[in-house]
Amino acid sequence: MSNQPPIAPTSDTKSKVITAFLDHPTFSCANCAATIALQDELISKAFSGRDGRGYLIHSAVNLKMGKREDRALLTGVHTVADVYCMGCNDRMGWYYHKASDNSQKYKEGKYLLEREKLVKENKWKLDE
Repeated sequence: MSNQPPIAPTSDTKSKVITAFLDHPTFSCANCAATIALQDELISKAFSGRDGRGYLIHSAVNLKMGKREDRALLTGVHTVADVYCMGCNDRMGWYYHKASDNSQKYKEGKYLLEREKLVKENKWKLDE
């Protein structure tokens, strides 16, 4: 994420979507196909989101942050902010700002992305 202030989730930001990572396996938004993260950034698939399974990811692009709030999650209270796709404003998951429990500090600065909101783009090339 950049050092610029977050863009309101209702803003029209489609023109700002980054389409980087050519030839690298990525996760994309299931709604608008905006690139969200490199598959290499995946930490764990064993997380729970609001709507089912989630992925813990080191870093992501084409997301804007909502309001920071304290939220009671399965592993305790965390300070999080929902994250929204810059292409379509769909809620993709959340960003961990702070964890109150020392055993959960490893999540700080990382993203929980809902599996159902992502498409796995493998970028395979067939031999011709």
